[in-house]
Amino acid sequence: MRKQIVQRLSKEKLQKMLEQMFLTRFFEENAEALYMRGLVHGTMHLSIGMEASPIGSIAAIRDDDYILHHHRGHGHTIAKGADITLMMGEFIGKEPGYCRGRGGSMHIADIAGRNLGATGIVGGGLPTAVGIGLALQMKKTDNILLCFFGDGATNEGSFHEALNMAALWKLPIVFICDNNQYGMSMAVERAMTVHHISQRAAAYNIPGVTVDGNDVLAVYDKVSEAAMRARSGEGPTLVENLTYRWRGHSKSDRNLYRTQEEIEEWKQFDPIIRYTGWLQEYKVLSEDEIDSIEQSAKESINKATETALAFPEPTPENLEAEVFAP
Repeated sequence: MRKQIVQRLSKEKLQKMLEQMFLTRFFEENAEALYMRGLVHGTMHLSIGMEASPIGSIAAIRDDDYILHHHRGHGHTIAKGADITLMMGEFIGKEPGYCRGRGGSMHIADIAGRNLGATGIVGGGLPTAVGIGLALQMKKTDNILLCFFGDGATNEGSFHEALNMAALWKLPIVFICDNNQYGMSMAVERAMTVHHISQRAAAYNIPGVTVDGNDVLAVYDKVSEAAMRARSGEGPTLVENLTYRWRGHSKSDRNLYRTQEEIEEWKQFDPIIRYTGWLQEYKVLSEDEIDSIEQSAKESINKATETALAFPEPTPENLEAEVFAP
């Protein structure tokens, strides 16, 4: 099946997915380094080890489709084609950032790129997704929305209300759970009795599918099917991407609820290493080509970081700009 997916896709698309995975990994490694230097205001939530889920999912939709992500959304923003320099500027609170330095790590949005941003409220994007999906349906477009959220959000009332309404009205939404095994410090198996979050789709009579979220090709394949269903007017799907975050929930997390052995075990399923292995196995890219893509991504992130650090700080004179409606 994996070989068939590779054969369906162009070399350019497969290469772009790899580039975005590298960009996401290096963006977050640089972000972590900046935080350690005291250059970041507030906290941050890293998705190192989870890159296949946003990259594979967003590769399955069109540029004119929409996404809503969550507070661990750097990869989603990169996958939707954001300018990494403006992203970094926003991350470190600079005026030229996407949200003028007001949103920071958890709230990066790129409206022109149809990335409608995120909220720090767990599950907060789910009811918003219903409103957006209804608007798309009423406008009679064939655009769709990908709504991303974490496993912790699926125990919120907003998750169930949103899926119920979206299913009832057959809204053009793909609900994607980035299941990284922990809602903050709570292991999934301690928070719910279902074996897979995707099983919850049955309550709303919509398809639910669980995917190896560290396999970018499997993610692409299943989200493509869900996107086709949404675009044809058949309604939503719940996709659960099983993955794992290597870092703590946030920078204040001391990881006391899990073992280092568990983390190391999951690192054996590094989505980037797995993907580069398949690209070589199926003769898509050579080792030298992969190394070149990796180095180029690293240089791009380093350059974006250097540029963003020189951006001006926000000033008190425009503190309330874009806060209130005209």
